[in-house]
Amino acid sequence: MIDDQRRTDWNERHGQGWFEGEGPNAALQSAVANLPVGTALDLATGGGTNAVWLASIGWQVTAVDWSSVALAKGRAEADRAGVSVEWLERDLFTWSPTPRSYDLVTVVYLHLPPDERRSVYVAAADAVTSGGRLVIVGHDRLNAKEGEGGPPDDGRLFTPDELALLLRTDSSGFEIERAETIRRVPPPARGPIDALLVARRR
Repeated sequence: MIDDQRRTDWNERHGQGWFEGEGPNAALQSAVANLPVGTALDLATGGGTNAVWLASIGWQVTAVDWSSVALAKGRAEADRAGVSVEWLERDLFTWSPTPRSYDLVTVVYLHLPPDERRSVYVAAADAVTSGGRLVIVGHDRLNAKEGEGGPPDDGRLFTPDELALLLRTDSSGFEIERAETIRRVPPPARGPIDALLVARRR
């Protein structure tokens, strides 16, 4: 069952013009740039910017979020772009995708407390088929003190190594291809600092 209060909060944020950035996430773009297209699952899709971009370059995309308002925005964006995306309203705490079903699974800027993070990311990893990739992008733990934007609570943030350790601990059969901290602007200037994990199921 979807947590009604949290869903209501997110519906209100999206209804008030929650800003998700201009265009698709740059770290995601770099992670999938050279991959052959196939089936993709975009979890916590929000307004669907990344899902629509993936569809525009040939992926067959399923996009999942628990906010009906966000999904409506995503449908409208897909219509404007002339692409097809399957939109699912689901609660990632109670729903899991079908295991071994997608060539690409993406989770971008889903900042959960540590006690909630593990089950969601393990389910995401389980959905990756043989030879497929899991791509996780979020604000790095450094972002709370040295970066810009994102949650001020660094408990919701993570490092690439923490993500890699979680995957090695809870999901077998993955090769870590990239585990990087990405600064969008060089110091001492302040800008978003992201953590990127790209893992391939053998």
